[in-house]
Amino acid sequence: MTSLDQANSQRPAADSHDVIEVRGARENNLADVSLDIPKRRLTVFTGVSGSGKSSLVFGTIAAESRRLINETYTAFIQSFMPNFGRPDVDALRNLSAAIVLDQERMGVNSRSTVGTATDAHTMLRIAFSRLGTPHIGTSAAFSFNAPDGMCPECEGIGRVSTLDADELLDVERSLNEGAITVPNFNVGSWYWKSIAHSGFFDPDVKVKDYSPAEWDDLLHRTATKIKLLHGGTGTTYEGLMVKVRRLYLGKDREAMQPHIRAFVDRAVTFARCAACGGGRLSSAALSCRINGLNIAECCALQISELAQFVRGIDAPSVAPLLTSLSELLDSLVEIGLGYLSLDRESGTLSGGEAQRVRMVRHLGSSLTDVTYVFDEPTVGLHPHDIQRMNSVLLRLRDKGNTVLVVEHKPETIQIADHVVDLGPGAGPSGGEVRFTGDVAGLRRSGTLTGRYLDHRVRTRERVRQPAGQLPITGATLHNLKDVSVEVPLGVLTVVTGVAGSGKSSLIHGSLSGRDGVIVVDQSAIRGSRRSNTATYTGLLDPIRAAFAKANGVKPALFSPNSEGACRNCRGIGLVYTDLAMMAGVATLCEECEGKRFIPEVLTYTLRGKDISEVLALTVNEARDFFTAGQARVILDRLADVGLGYVGLGQPLTTLSGGERQRLKLAIHMAEKAAVYVLDEPTSGLHLADVDQLLNLLDRLVSAGNTVIVIEHHQAVMAHADWIIDLGPGAGHDGGRIVFTGTPADLVAHGDTLTARHLRDYVATPGA
Repeated sequence: MTSLDQANSQRPAADSHDVIEVRGARENNLADVSLDIPKRRLTVFTGVSGSGKSSLVFGTIAAESRRLINETYTAFIQSFMPNFGRPDVDALRNLSAAIVLDQERMGVNSRSTVGTATDAHTMLRIAFSRLGTPHIGTSAAFSFNAPDGMCPECEGIGRVSTLDADELLDVERSLNEGAITVPNFNVGSWYWKSIAHSGFFDPDVKVKDYSPAEWDDLLHRTATKIKLLHGGTGTTYEGLMVKVRRLYLGKDREAMQPHIRAFVDRAVTFARCAACGGGRLSSAALSCRINGLNIAECCALQISELAQFVRGIDAPSVAPLLTSLSELLDSLVEIGLGYLSLDRESGTLSGGEAQRVRMVRHLGSSLTDVTYVFDEPTVGLHPHDIQRMNSVLLRLRDKGNTVLVVEHKPETIQIADHVVDLGPGAGPSGGEVRFTGDVAGLRRSGTLTGRYLDHRVRTRERVRQPAGQLPITGATLHNLKDVSVEVPLGVLTVVTGVAGSGKSSLIHGSLSGRDGVIVVDQSAIRGSRRSNTATYTGLLDPIRAAFAKANGVKPALFSPNSEGACRNCRGIGLVYTDLAMMAGVATLCEECEGKRFIPEVLTYTLRGKDISEVLALTVNEARDFFTAGQARVILDRLADVGLGYVGLGQPLTTLSGGERQRLKLAIHMAEKAAVYVLDEPTSGLHLADVDQLLNLLDRLVSAGNTVIVIEHHQAVMAHADWIIDLGPGAGHDGGRIVFTGTPADLVAHGDTLTARHLRDYVATPGA
C-alpha cells in the first residue's frame, strides 16, 4: 500500500464529501449531464445564452437544495413557503444549504427601501431612539411603516396622490348613459351596479345636475353597507374616488393591464407630501436630530456620505450598534452601491443593483459551508466595479463556502478555481458539458468560450461621420449637473461611466418620449405561463391566419388561449395540481398529450403540419417553413438577434435574461425609428454573442438609424463611432461629462476610469 493510499484510508469519512455530485441532470435542455463540482471553491459556469447554465445551477442544484431544506419543516409550515418541485435528475449528492442571489428585481411595494431591505434603517432607528434629541420614544417612533412613526397625511409613503375627477366621469351623461369612464365600470358591470343601483342617485339624471350632497356621495362617500335596488343584494358602497384608490392605486403599476395602466397615468398625479416634505415620518420623528440631522435627512444622504456621518458619531453606549451599521454601509460602498441612498425605493433598483443589495446581508455572516449561487453578479457594473465584485466573491469562498457563479465576463471567469463550460450551442443544440477544469485548461480546450476568452474587439480605423446632432441641453435629472451634450446622428454612440454616474438619467431622462426614439430598456417581460415566443412577438397572428385560410375556418381555433384550447388544461399543455400543503405538481395533460388543442383543431393542417407541430418548431426551422409574408419577417428579426434556436411555443418563463432582452429588441426592430436607445444589450450575452450583437448594431446604423447604447462592455466601447463618458464617480461625485470623442481618442488621451480600462483592454494581446 502506498503512502497516498494509507493517507486516504486514514481520512475521516466526514472529509470525503468534498464535491457536489450531479448524475443524470435533464432539466430543460440538459442532456443527461453528470459531473462533479468542487466544494469550498469558486466555480464559474460558462456557455452561450440558452446552453443550460441556469438549468444546471439554478434549476437543478439550487432547486433541489432548497426543496430538501423545505421538506425538513412540517407540511403545515411548508404551505406558507415557496414550492420547489423535484428537478429532473437521477441523483444529487453532497448538497449544502443554497442561498440564491439572482437577478430578480425586488418587490415594488413603495414601503420597501434600500434601508429596510438591508436592516440599515432598523439600526439607524435604534440609534436615533437612543441618541437623538429631543428624545421622542422607541425605535418604532422612527418607522414610516408603523403607526407611531408614519406621517398621518401620507401614511408613510412620502407623497400624496390626486385623482382628476374629469378623467373618472363624463358629467354630460347620466349613469345609465355611461357617465363613469373608469375601466371595468362600464354600464351593467358589477362595479357600475354598486353605484347606479345604490339608491343614492337617479341613474337617469346627468351627473352635472347632481346636488352638492349627491356629488359628494358619488365621489367621496366612505364604505357604507347597503342593499342594491332591483334585487336587494347586500353590498358595500364606496364613493368612486374611494373605490378607484382601493382598486388601482395600491397596485404595482407594471403589473396592471395596459388599458388600466394608461388610465392611472391619465387620472392620477403624485406630489410630495406637504406635511412631511417627503420624509414619510411624523413631525415628532423629524424634530429629533443627531449632530444636526434627522433620520429622514440621513436616509436621503448618499450611502458613502452616510457612512462618514455614522463614523463621526461618538457614543460609547451604542458603540457595537454603530460599528455594525458602519460595516454594513461600508459593504454597500465596497460592492459599488455607495451612490444609492437608504430612502431609495426597492422597486426602482435594477436587477443587478437588487442582487448586490441582497448580497450585503451575507458578507458579514458567520455562516460557513454554505453554497452561494450567483446569476451574473457583474451585470450593470463598470470594469472598475467588477474588480471589487470579484474580491467579494473570493471573500465568500475564503470563509469556507461553495460559490457557484453563472457569468460571461472574462474578468470574473479568470478568477475561478474551477470552470464548467456548457454547449456547444443553445437550446436543443446545447445542454452538454464541453469542459470542466481550471482557466488555463479552458483556454486550451478549443471550446467556444475558450477561444473567445482572450478575444478583443479593436477600435475602428475609420469611424462613421455623423449626419447631424441630437442636442441635450441643461439636463438636471437626479445627479446630473446642468449637462449639455450633442449626440451625433447616423452613427453608433456608446454612453459609458461607472454605475450611478448618470448615464441612464441623461439618456432616458432626455430622449425617452421624443418622436422617432425607441427605447429598449431592462424592464422585465410580464406575462403568464401562457405567454410564449409566438404570442409575445405577434407571430401567432399570421400563423393563425394562414391556418384559417388554408382550412376555411376561424383563426380563433388556432389559439391555445381561445376557442381551440384543450378543455382539460385550458391550452397550457400541462395540468397543475394543487396538493394543498404539499408542493404542487405539473403533469402532462392526458387529453391533449401536451399539444394544447382540442382534437378537432389538430385535424387541420398547413403544408402537412398541424398547429401544435408548427408551434414546436424552432425559429430557424420555422424560417424554412414560412418562406414569405409577415410570419417570415418576424422570424427573420428573431434570427437577427440570435434567437434562432428558441421554440415558437416556448414559454417566456423558460427564457434566460439575455434571451428576454433580445426578444424585446426583435419586437422594437419592427417599429419605424430614427433613433434606437439600448440599455446594456450585452446583459446575459456570451463573448461570441457580443460579436453578433455588434453586427446587428452596425446593420441598424447602415439602414440610416442612430443607435445609442448605454454599456459597460469594453467590446462595445471599442466598436463605437463616438463615446460619451460620464463621471468622474457615482452619485454626487458623478453627473458630469468627462469625455466626448472617438474610442481611439479616449484610449490615447483620456484620463477617466473608462479610459484606463479601455486602454488595458485594447492593449491586451488577443485573437
